[in-house]
Amino acid sequence: MRYCKKCTMPDTRPGIIFDENGVCTACNHYEARKNIDWEARWKEFEALCDKYRGCNGPGQYDCAIAASGGKDSHFQVYIMKEVMKMNPILFSVEDNFPMTEAGRHNLKNISEAFGCPIISCKPDIRTQKILMKNMFEKYGKPTWYLDRHIYTFPLHMALKFNTMLLVYGENVSFEYGGCDDEETYSARGQIENGVASGMDEEELLSWGIDPAALALTKAPSKEDLARLDPMYLSYFLPWNSYKNYQLAKSRGFHDLTHEWDRQHHAENFDQIDSRAYLVHSWLKYPKFGHAAATDYTARYIRYGMLTRDEAKQIIKERDHNLDPLSVRDFCEFVGYTETEFWQIIDKFYNRDIFEKDHCGRWVLKNPIWEEKE
Repeated sequence: MRYCKKCTMPDTRPGIIFDENGVCTACNHYEARKNIDWEARWKEFEALCDKYRGCNGPGQYDCAIAASGGKDSHFQVYIMKEVMKMNPILFSVEDNFPMTEAGRHNLKNISEAFGCPIISCKPDIRTQKILMKNMFEKYGKPTWYLDRHIYTFPLHMALKFNTMLLVYGENVSFEYGGCDDEETYSARGQIENGVASGMDEEELLSWGIDPAALALTKAPSKEDLARLDPMYLSYFLPWNSYKNYQLAKSRGFHDLTHEWDRQHHAENFDQIDSRAYLVHSWLKYPKFGHAAATDYTARYIRYGMLTRDEAKQIIKERDHNLDPLSVRDFCEFVGYTETEFWQIIDKFYNRDIFEKDHCGRWVLKNPIWEEKE
């Protein structure tokens, strides 16, 4: 494994590229922000909003926001409703897992703070459990069914409400490194970005689910997708997760302070809705050697909030350490013993980058805290 010379991201992150100086695409894109004419970008954004504002008539919704209730969702609604004076409707997907107190509060708060309706989708629990179990055991992607809904549900609903301007937060691949590394305002291609790309339907049905349960996981037709104008807000303004968090707090957003100190995270405000879901995001660690602590320390370095040496220590202490509460909620929902859970996890460790130490623990062969300058 090689690590970006500026941040903490390893070259094992899918789709990331290092330049000749050993710097990752995410850091280079962040550095290039100083050359962007943000005033011109904002004028583009104003023109886009002008195109759709009031498009469905007085008092009707004129845009939609794919919202989770999180810090970025609060920021997106603030921009669209209060700054741009649009009339958004929010579409959300809930995961059926036990929610944190903060998660329950935030989903209600985003509606109350900004005066926006939320239409939520809860995928059926029976199908979620069946697919979660099979996708976890075979592919290490336990939340595929949920993630697919997160990508497809807002598309279907935007079409139903004729809100062609569909607002997303950041372009993840461009901001943090990934396969679809293109700077564009259009989010039309994100449904195929690899996080929740389509699965073979015959395989899914072979696991004993009702075909009707897959209806919302299918993207709208190409013709319908072409009618939509999905956009990344991060194209029009300098995206900063921590600044979004500060804005969200000022509007009533709750983080996990005094509720839960997650052992494998470097912060307490991102992906805080439920504990069990975090098993999915942590599974990057055995596969690629990095997880949430690496992700956020990399951002903090770019934001000037951490030094690289400070980040290394956080990664060493936290990245590998999947929180027990996440494991317990996950196992209880799917029906595993914790022994069964860890036996499944064990097979996903990438032997090219991991080895077992004298205590039988999987450890990185080339961790960032031991890198040679």
